[in-house]
Amino acid sequence: MKITMIGTGYVGLVSGVCFSDFGHDVICVDKDPRKIEMLNAGEVPIYEPGLDTLMEKNVEAGRLSFTTDLASAVDGAEAVFIAVGTPTRRGDGHADLTYVMAAAEEVAQALTGYAVIVTKSTVPVGTNRKVKQVVAKANPAAEFDVASNPEFLREGAAIDDFMRPDRVVVGVQTDRAGDVMAEIYRPLFLRDFPIITTDLESAEMIKYAANAFLATKITFINEIAALCERVGADVKEVSKGIGLDNRIGNKFLHAGPGYGGSCFPKDTSALARIGQDHAVPQQIVETVIRVNDAVKLRMIEKLRDMCDGSFNGKTIAVLGVTFKPNTDDMRDAPSLTIVPALVGGGAKLRVVDPQGQREGEALLPGVHWLDDPYKAAQNADLVVVLTEWNEFRALDLKKLARKMSTPRMADLRNVYSPRDAKRAGFDAYESVGRKGADATASLFAMGE
Repeated sequence: MKITMIGTGYVGLVSGVCFSDFGHDVICVDKDPRKIEMLNAGEVPIYEPGLDTLMEKNVEAGRLSFTTDLASAVDGAEAVFIAVGTPTRRGDGHADLTYVMAAAEEVAQALTGYAVIVTKSTVPVGTNRKVKQVVAKANPAAEFDVASNPEFLREGAAIDDFMRPDRVVVGVQTDRAGDVMAEIYRPLFLRDFPIITTDLESAEMIKYAANAFLATKITFINEIAALCERVGADVKEVSKGIGLDNRIGNKFLHAGPGYGGSCFPKDTSALARIGQDHAVPQQIVETVIRVNDAVKLRMIEKLRDMCDGSFNGKTIAVLGVTFKPNTDDMRDAPSLTIVPALVGGGAKLRVVDPQGQREGEALLPGVHWLDDPYKAAQNADLVVVLTEWNEFRALDLKKLARKMSTPRMADLRNVYSPRDAKRAGFDAYESVGRKGADATASLFAMGE
């Protein structure tokens, strides 16, 4: 089957590469000639483990190619996927559909036969019907159907998520479109992965509801973490205790500095706006957004307390700035709130991140980038673990503490423990939701 993928961002590129690995002939299209030049040279413009190898394999097999020529790519395609950005629109929180509608109009003008136009981008409820109207207006003679096929890829594990999904969601209006989509996903159907076929509106809503629920779980445990610090409880034990309940589950119950990334912030914002527009306020989601912002600010105050009330003149080493490990994505990362507050407060920032520097240099001015956490900690007043990369999970804490001017650690991902920190020689150690400063100090005194 010939498939055209419009957009070679995170979703479009991963999806296009994986579809080609299913055996389909895939052409990926992008307006950015530099990006297409990179891809044709075998370079991947994003960091996703395993994507470069899978891309090379399918290019060599002749099933995958890249172009800026949308018309030639759409010619003869049986399915055209729209996987362009839907960023939050400035001022009102709505998803910006400018790129989606522009792509739909271009696709309409390039159609030469029947095709299913599939929206892969995350879009508000009702968007696919608008896409249908745009296409019909741009090309009244076009023979086509529309479909909604939201993605559920985790950055850092996207290939595995695509090849072994929890579910595939497909929204269609006709049996003909359903048959095309079934053929596209036939390799997954044969391996008994769940494929849910539903109407357009339900497919669109599933994506928003899923992300909002996961964001709610993260925010819930972060609020519980704040309470744990006050009452002397351990949020890791609390998470384990409630996560073993099958009705709750243990995923997304890890306390930290708040959620970020390309999906949760914009999708919760868009869902809140959808609710407001339809006079059904999503009060839980609106609260989640406010609390998540407050969590990041609370982390700043935690760090300020560890710097004796002021960042001015302090040297701080920050380990990790991407929103999660195994990605180079900086979008809405907690670091974009926390690091500027440290710099603005007069701190000298040294940053280490295995993949974050390329994006981070423009987003985090005023910091010094290093590739070694021990060099970053040299004569530092505080070390902050902000992203839980594997490289930061097994540090030699004794070596780290010895290099510091004042050995203090703010472990905002709960990678280590007060016991490990004390034995390594740290004078102070703070994490999220495990023990407050006073409680931690008393544990050190007791030789926990």
